[in-house]
Amino acid sequence: MPAKQRILLLVLGLAMLPAWAGDPVYPPWQGQANDPALQRGLEFTVDEVDNLPDFHGDPVDPGLSLLVGGNYFFAMAPLVQAFTAQHPELRGRLFYETLPPGRLLEQIRNGGRITVGNMSWSVHADVYAAGWGKLQAAQAEGLVQPPLQKYARNSLTLMVPAANPAHIQGWQDLARPGVRVLLPDPAWEGVARQVQKALRLAGGESLVQRVYTDKLAHGEAVLTAIHHRQTPMKLMQGQADVGVTWRSEAIFQESVGHPLRHVDLPAAQNVSAVYAAAQVRGAPHPAAAQAWLAFLKSAQAQAILARYGFTAVDSEVTPP
Repeated sequence: MPAKQRILLLVLGLAMLPAWAGDPVYPPWQGQANDPALQRGLEFTVDEVDNLPDFHGDPVDPGLSLLVGGNYFFAMAPLVQAFTAQHPELRGRLFYETLPPGRLLEQIRNGGRITVGNMSWSVHADVYAAGWGKLQAAQAEGLVQPPLQKYARNSLTLMVPAANPAHIQGWQDLARPGVRVLLPDPAWEGVARQVQKALRLAGGESLVQRVYTDKLAHGEAVLTAIHHRQTPMKLMQGQADVGVTWRSEAIFQESVGHPLRHVDLPAAQNVSAVYAAAQVRGAPHPAAAQAWLAFLKSAQAQAILARYGFTAVDSEVTPP
């Protein structure tokens, strides 16, 4: 990291992060808290170069494998800890990924095979968790089996640097000339459809055009491949002025002391998403999968999710 940028981050208070943080711009941002493996062997994580922040645990012979939409990666560590306290036979035997939900579906379609850099491996998932629409599509495709279980709700926010130098106050500011915007890619991330819906509420189809088309054409917007990692990182690196995320993601970033904050949006210009999960068809560990699904609706799991601004939804629902 350039010296000037490092000094700026120190001034903003980033130096106060815990010792495990390494270079705090780069994930993982929770040290080893999101690694449920018991035996870790050689510790080798190099910021920005060799870093797999969205893969957790040991993929070799797990007792439960979860493919989870990445926008609540930060809640998974306490959820897994609470779950394995109730199911000690699974302690150290959970593997989970926290990638964009569209990417996870591609992995399921490919028999659980995935490649990152020079490494390829296969994990046959037991549970797929994503937005309600993605779960319905996965069921229609025969990738998951009913019932589809709803368990949480989330809403959008605008994530900005702590000082908010571009003076972002709402959706209309994203279209201002010179404002650099980070947007989730509609091809892979369900949140993009929610963002476009909220933009329509705030300014009609013209605002969607100005933000999602014109800004991209003029080089003032970037589509992220994995918004829950890239958005806060690029904001901290000074590469953007604002990014659209789920409110829970901003709450997490602020809670760990990153120089970021969020701009609350009026209810009339915001949308919410329902999070759901289901057992993957042919899951190798169906009993463990069902135990996880039941746990998500428990008071303990709901309390963990509530820490980050999630709200509860109705019990399990299967679409017709």
